[in-house]
Amino acid sequence: MSLTRSATVADAEPSPPAGSRRAVAVVVGVVFLDLLGFGVVIPVLPFYVRSFGVSDVFIGLLAASYSLAQFLAAPTLGRISDQYGRRPVIMASVATAAVAWTVFGLAAEVGTLAGTAAAVATLFVSRTLAGAAGGNIAAAQAYVADVTPEDRRAGALGLVGAAFALGFVFGPAIGGLAASDGVVAAADAALPAFVPTTRFSLPSFVAAGLSLVALVAAALVLKEPDRERRPAPRRSLLDSFRDALADATLRPLVVAFFLASVAFAGIQVMFIPFAADFYGYGATEAALFLTYIGVLGTVNQGVLVGKLERRYGAAPLAVAGGVSLATALALLPFTPAVGSLLPAPAGPAWLDGPLLALLADGALLSFGNGAFTVSLTTLVSRAASEETQGAAFGVTQGAGSLGRTVGPPVAAAAYVAAYWSPFVAGAVVLVPALFLLRR
Repeated sequence: MSLTRSATVADAEPSPPAGSRRAVAVVVGVVFLDLLGFGVVIPVLPFYVRSFGVSDVFIGLLAASYSLAQFLAAPTLGRISDQYGRRPVIMASVATAAVAWTVFGLAAEVGTLAGTAAAVATLFVSRTLAGAAGGNIAAAQAYVADVTPEDRRAGALGLVGAAFALGFVFGPAIGGLAASDGVVAAADAALPAFVPTTRFSLPSFVAAGLSLVALVAAALVLKEPDRERRPAPRRSLLDSFRDALADATLRPLVVAFFLASVAFAGIQVMFIPFAADFYGYGATEAALFLTYIGVLGTVNQGVLVGKLERRYGAAPLAVAGGVSLATALALLPFTPAVGSLLPAPAGPAWLDGPLLALLADGALLSFGNGAFTVSLTTLVSRAASEETQGAAFGVTQGAGSLGRTVGPPVAAAAYVAAYWSPFVAGAVVLVPALFLLRR
């Protein structure tokens, strides 16, 4: 069966209203700016922690604190957006992120005044606050679902995923540039003396500035969707998850979100050690590969997935994406061996068989992750009622955040035991998710 659509079928598809397209574009832009700020901090975070002379264990704990806070906050923010509106939740969260990243950049100043323990505590408090603000993705996804016809939601929600991907493509590059000696020196000469300008503080302030830009954009052009609001009862996080797991339609989707997040987050953390150990890659080469994955993810989630979903349906595409992702994870640790069996390609010396195998596996991984996650999100939007979109997205995103909290430390321990085990285990973890979706 061809993956392309005939001109007749494409012409027959109704186009989304212009107002809907504008609304989606605005909220996707706000999400992009917010996630760009998050990505800016990624390159400096490990070195920032080390600058205080503490154990590298704190790097992992600090990374997990963001996802844990997002897990706790996303269901609540989604429920609040159902009752009080998407726009105020999005605006309040990006304003909070601006404050959090500003405080994050001031940790060294706190350390000078109050000692190392206070500085590290400042990092954790600000990072946790930023993670809680990051729970606004539930409100953003619900906003997209509010303003988009059901037959176009996969493509529109894919654009939210593409905004995530773009944030991770451009954010670290901007952070690395902001931390460079030349930019730090120029900023130090231009900014007032009371503003600390170091390779750690400057990227943090850039992240805060991007959140402020997102806040201004939301205030000026983001309109509240026209929908019916109903008072939402105050419910605990446990109650929200209990309700979702009691729903026969939502239950497999919530579990699948959790399992996929455990698998993929663990691999994200352990890929760089694997690339260093078996490909001899440093930080620059590993970052280039992650950029390659991010660019592919943008195309997959922003363009390809929506077209495939309209042709084949969200559930079959979720299964196909999960199979692709599991296959890519299982093959990843063996790409050096597989690549060594390939004939030497024509071209520069660095383009060898193992690299070709890694690039091919990365393309499969990017497609699988994009198809799986976007299709799951689409299924959630269809499973929830109009009045509970935000709460449903909050629970599923909370499950994803919990998976991103659990996955990295487990994967790190597994890598120490056997380098291939976190990748193969990630593929195995996806099997029950696929079984749930098949049912």
